[in-house]
Amino acid sequence: MRFVADLHIHSRYSRATSKDMSPESIWRWAQLKGITVIGTGDFTHPKWFEELNEKLQPQGNGLFGLNKSFRTDNVPDSCRSEVSFLLSAEISCIYSKNGRTRKIHALVFVQDFRDAAKINLALAKIGNLTADGRPILGLDAKKLLKIVLDSAPGAMLVPAHAWTPHFSVFGAASGFDSLEECFEELTPHIHAIETGLSSDPAMNWRLSALDRIALISNSDAHSAAKIGREANVFDTDISYANMVNALKQKKGFSGTIEFFPEEGKYHYDGHSNCGVSLSPKETIRHNNLCPACGKKVTVGVMHRVEKLADRDEGFRPHGSPGFHSIIPLPEIVAETYNVGVGSKKVEKTYHQLLQDLGNEFTILMDASLDDIEKAGSPLLREAISRMRSGNIHIAPGYDGEYGKVKIFKEHP
Repeated sequence: MRFVADLHIHSRYSRATSKDMSPESIWRWAQLKGITVIGTGDFTHPKWFEELNEKLQPQGNGLFGLNKSFRTDNVPDSCRSEVSFLLSAEISCIYSKNGRTRKIHALVFVQDFRDAAKINLALAKIGNLTADGRPILGLDAKKLLKIVLDSAPGAMLVPAHAWTPHFSVFGAASGFDSLEECFEELTPHIHAIETGLSSDPAMNWRLSALDRIALISNSDAHSAAKIGREANVFDTDISYANMVNALKQKKGFSGTIEFFPEEGKYHYDGHSNCGVSLSPKETIRHNNLCPACGKKVTVGVMHRVEKLADRDEGFRPHGSPGFHSIIPLPEIVAETYNVGVGSKKVEKTYHQLLQDLGNEFTILMDASLDDIEKAGSPLLREAISRMRSGNIHIAPGYDGEYGKVKIFKEHP
């Protein structure tokens, strides 16, 4: 069975996260987006762990459903579908290794509350799990992996947003040059990495060291409407074991749904305080210094991939799953109206399109252009057609600033 999964989100107990990130809201938005399996996020937080125990019920396959008493009727019939939750968490490891401070974020997936509780018990001895849904621990990422494996043999650890400059396994500011440098003899237990919003599979294909690794993508959503901005496509029976095996064996994992990587916050190099955005070649020409103020620039994902790559751009390993690059539907609608993405006009049109055509992924990737024009407008038809063909214009994101996407005109 072919289905979509977004395995990295956050609860309202994480820093800078919307109050709407409740199980009920996540359940609703997963249907609006077209997601069948959604991560819970934050199972390490005691209050969220308690709420998940209260509101989710086991489905007998290592996944969980929202208890019917918490379900609502505010999902249009065109989007209504079953949604399963997978217990997940993100953990921030800050530590010193090989003479440098490392800041590595990792995702952890488990198949039941008992395994989650065992991991929580071990981590609570190291740091404060109540302070943030994404706890910050003075813990070597390798030691975290060992704790996960010892506590829950069926669990899986995945390096999160692997290229982000400040908090990732390959990050320019605090990461490593290889998985082996980070995880040493435990590296064979790393079966996947999360590519992050600022890179896509094509960029990661340039590293032969990643050929055995499944390249997954998730939203890292901090609000319900951002769920599914990136996601994974599986073609297997729906269960925790089948999903994990698909990632380990790369069979039944059909690829990802991606941001255009230029839209990510760290695609290019730059210095946001000065409004300076630089390509890798420009950064090298300026000796990694901001041409406006002389301070060091933040080295972005494109530059970092270029440094570690051992293959030319355009190389694709044999048998690697494909991917779809999309622009979130509200952003497309906003451009057709020439208004802000948060306007009421965009919100009204978005929900009307869902009601008429189905969930967001269906509209972006599968719906016929004739049906899109009928439900929306000729301009919306053209916008989605251009997005599907990649005929768009993006001023790349840099140093924490999202890239600016335009479909109908280039940026100045």
